[in-house]
Amino acid sequence: MNRNNDRPVTRVDIEAKLEEIRGVADSQVGAAQQVGRPVVAAGGAALVVLAFLVGRRRGRKRSTIVEVRRV
Repeated sequence: MNRNNDRPVTRVDIEAKLEEIRGVADSQVGAAQQVGRPVVAAGGAALVVLAFLVGRRRGRKRSTIVEVRRV
């Protein structure tokens, strides 16, 4: 029974409440996505730069040094 009035809760009541909850959740998800996109983009760029620097350092450590001497 519904506390506000003495009629049983119907399927329509439940569907209306679920739609209300879905509307609130969708608006919060949209706001979170707008904040999250730049963070993900910056993280991806940082990852690419880090991979470049680590690869460059590894390449320098493994590269062979050839010394040419003329006698």
